[in-house]
Amino acid sequence: MKRVLAVLILAFNLNVNAQEVSVEKSIFGIQTGFGVHTGIWFNNESKLSNSIALRSEIGLEKDFTVGDHYDGAGFILQPELTVEPRYYYNLEKRNSKGKKTANNSGNYISIKTSYHPDWFVINLADNVTKTADLAIVPTWGLKRQIGNHFTYETAAGFGYRVVYLKENSINGNVQNVDGAYNRNQYIPYLHIGIGYVF
Repeated sequence: MKRVLAVLILAFNLNVNAQEVSVEKSIFGIQTGFGVHTGIWFNNESKLSNSIALRSEIGLEKDFTVGDHYDGAGFILQPELTVEPRYYYNLEKRNSKGKKTANNSGNYISIKTSYHPDWFVINLADNVTKTADLAIVPTWGLKRQIGNHFTYETAAGFGYRVVYLKENSINGNVQNVDGAYNRNQYIPYLHIGIGYVF
């Protein structure tokens, strides 16, 4: 009877420990990135379930994949708003091997949805009109913690972007059949980032 009781207690403790592996309830941070996705962003990851977090970001980005409607503009920074549900699929495995899962340290797949509004662009010539664009990029990535507050992250994906050209922007006179001024693009996504969690 004692052995049965000991086995039940052990099984209960293992089950409780397995259930404790979860994404963080809420993480605020700042991140800078390099690669196709270069810039600086303030971000938050909020728990939706034990393995799903919703990442939201606001920042400034140098986007190398916007296309030729900023030709000759040089180095520019534009605002970016992002919403990205992330599925962290290996937290339990990392935990069982004694690896860190704090600050959502794990591998993930996501749908990164980013919007560049036409509010402003830093270092854009006065005669070039800012355009808006929306991108949806299925992404695979990994995130790791360094010490207590620092993280590094790398991600790659391939997605689709719609650039909403204006009538008076460079190449903006390319009007679609439906009368809208936009351009559809397939885009690569590569990101290497270093962040600080508050």
